[in-house]
Amino acid sequence: MSSGKSSLVDGEINDNENVSDLEKNKMMSAGDSEEVRLENNIQLNRNGDDTTKTIKLYKRRWFIVLLFGSYSLCNSFQWIQYGIINNIFMRFYGVESFTIDWMSMIYMLTYIPFIFPVTWLLDKKGLRIIALVATAMNCAGTWIKVTSVRPDLFAVTMLGQFCCSLAQVFILGMPSKIASVWFGSEEVSTACSIGVFGNQLGIAIGFLVPPILVPNVEDMDQLAYHISIMFYITAGVATLLFLLVVIVFQERPELPPTQAQATARCIPPEQYSYTASILRLLRNKPFLLLILTYGLNVGCFYAVGTLLNRMIIEHYPGEELNAGRIGLTIVIAGMVGSLICGIWLDRTKTYKQTTLAVYLMSFVGMLVYAFTLSLGHLWVVFLTAGALGFFMTGYLPLGFEFGVELTYPECEGTSSGLLNCSAQVFGIIFTICQGKIIDNYGTLAGNIFLCVFLFIGSLTLCKKLFMHLPYYTSDFNGNNSQACADI
Repeated sequence: MSSGKSSLVDGEINDNENVSDLEKNKMMSAGDSEEVRLENNIQLNRNGDDTTKTIKLYKRRWFIVLLFGSYSLCNSFQWIQYGIINNIFMRFYGVESFTIDWMSMIYMLTYIPFIFPVTWLLDKKGLRIIALVATAMNCAGTWIKVTSVRPDLFAVTMLGQFCCSLAQVFILGMPSKIASVWFGSEEVSTACSIGVFGNQLGIAIGFLVPPILVPNVEDMDQLAYHISIMFYITAGVATLLFLLVVIVFQERPELPPTQAQATARCIPPEQYSYTASILRLLRNKPFLLLILTYGLNVGCFYAVGTLLNRMIIEHYPGEELNAGRIGLTIVIAGMVGSLICGIWLDRTKTYKQTTLAVYLMSFVGMLVYAFTLSLGHLWVVFLTAGALGFFMTGYLPLGFEFGVELTYPECEGTSSGLLNCSAQVFGIIFTICQGKIIDNYGTLAGNIFLCVFLFIGSLTLCKKLFMHLPYYTSDFNGNNSQACADI
């Protein structure tokens, strides 16, 4: 079965069986378009009617995805800024370690109840409104934290973190939506990887910068000064990004980038039901299995990131700075993995094979990390953490893209939202359970706990998803070249 869509690449038009007549009319320069404007009139026979659809790629699409990546970075930085110097904030605010863990877990907890109304808003109101709300709430949260730098104001800093966590709900589901609305069919996986790249870079900076800006000093006034410097820098960046979104962030290009987007614009809004879309997704068995396995993998990453300071300090006392550097290594390696996966998928469309390979290597990486953490050699920890990060965090955009493939033509934001919701649920469960296991039995037992669930996820992918899902390649922003007929 052919895909039913035409692909335009470098001025060439590849025909499929539903195209009845096709002429390449012109290529002309345009101010904010690509060097060559991709404009073709395509006559499609749909229900007996001939329609003309014009597509175009704009240069500004790269600015849009980079701006999104920047405010995603600012938000994700704050997810881990407390956890990576857990012992310092414990002493400053006079609270327990588990309480500081909740400064990270609040990001996960907030996501679960709010993702469905936010996804509905994304479908109904579009990208610009969601971007404005996200950056406004993130900005508000950073300034609330600025006012909380006193040992008796932990509740205020928690309120600021809650605002930032709510902003995250408006951010995590956007990469695949931006990619499909703004980018051509040969670019969407790369664009989605860039969007996720911003989130990962923010986490990387969140691991690296707080231990540098907030050293473990004894004097409480000096400690408060260092914390306020970190909060003021974050607030300044968040304010600048909010203003940029207000001024330049655009809802969608004037002309669609692909024929699939052109067709989607012709669908009247009243014909789309968000509730019906959710129900269809929940009846999609391969997608449900992906929700499970994605949640297990990313939930393990959230637990490792949240508890990294505790694990490193237990074996290497006084190494707060190196704990941050190890976290940085995990995420930087994952960013490389994300980009490689995005480019690989754009070229090969081998979603099933790539998903399974990366998942299995995440399990192996976690196993090696668990047994080398206590050897007493930090350079070994850096190596094993980097290998773990390459596959575990490299899996993030791969899961998004595979989810969109499995659920086409459902809205990308809806499928991404369900995947993220699963990740947050497992993230909370794994963080709490691993934290308790570390307290009672040590870091090795806690890490083996995560290995067990990664192994379960790998088996699920091997035995279920790929047995029930027929092989196909997809043009991504068009129709899948084979439907999942046996579902």
